[in-house]
Amino acid sequence: MNNNNPQISIVSPVYKAEKILEKLVEEIQKVMAQMNLTYEIILVDDRSPDNSWEVMMKLSAQFSEVRSIRLSRNFGQHPAIMAGLSLVKGEWVVVMDCDLQDQPMEIKNLYAKAMEGYDIVLARREIRQDNFFKRLSSKCFYTVFNYLSGIEVNNEVANFGIYKHKVIKSAEKINDYIKFFPLFINWVGFKSTSIVVLHSERDHGKSSYSFFKLLSLAFNTIISFSDKPLKIFTILGLSISSISFLFGCYYFIKAMTGQISAPGFSSLIISIWLLSGIIISAIGIVGIYLGKTFNQVKNRPIYIIDEKIEN
Repeated sequence: MNNNNPQISIVSPVYKAEKILEKLVEEIQKVMAQMNLTYEIILVDDRSPDNSWEVMMKLSAQFSEVRSIRLSRNFGQHPAIMAGLSLVKGEWVVVMDCDLQDQPMEIKNLYAKAMEGYDIVLARREIRQDNFFKRLSSKCFYTVFNYLSGIEVNNEVANFGIYKHKVIKSAEKINDYIKFFPLFINWVGFKSTSIVVLHSERDHGKSSYSFFKLLSLAFNTIISFSDKPLKIFTILGLSISSISFLFGCYYFIKAMTGQISAPGFSSLIISIWLLSGIIISAIGIVGIYLGKTFNQVKNRPIYIIDEKIEN
């Protein structure tokens, strides 16, 4: 690392946060002044429809440590994080949301733990200040994901944490078209730990993740990181085929011995609908994987930076 580079880079994706940003920067500045470390703040505007970009330009003009980036369109939270990470210069990198649920004062604790010899220190939210639906959906997602992927990911951990520069550069090398930062960090390895942090209520507004956005993110992430759905349908298909073969032998014997006078209409219809549904579902799953493969091989950029303001 260049000796002129900051010791800590703080990356925060921004969306619908015009009323939060000034307080966010102020709180980070207070903490960094207490820590007496050089730092930079990288704010990434995910093409927010409000006046977030105007506020970011003002902050960059006012404070030399604030670097503002604006994407060409709304790419999503995790591509925005990756855009910010591509520009970090610090020896250590903090990733945090902009809504102040991730408290800047916890950076001190994360850094202190990292100094014990860890490459990754994750912020663990034992008491979450999210609504019941978000807590439930998060728990369900990680339960299903852990089962399908074989990777153990804690639902109390999100983006917030501190990471050695080499960890971030390793995560950037993951060329998956679908980006999900916490799973990238989990996958690259390195020496890691976690600490319990304070999780606050959102300072202003509400989360931009609707039910369907959360569902889409969960579905895409599972498809991107796991081929277990294909294996499940393969096992299901083989099981049904085996059972069908045994039933076929059974009814063949009964027919040959004259025990069946009229074939059953109900059993025939049920079998047709059951097998048709399974076949269509399996084809659909295969089609989804082919579609994701198609997107991957096109190798389109996951984000495009439109404007950059740095002093």
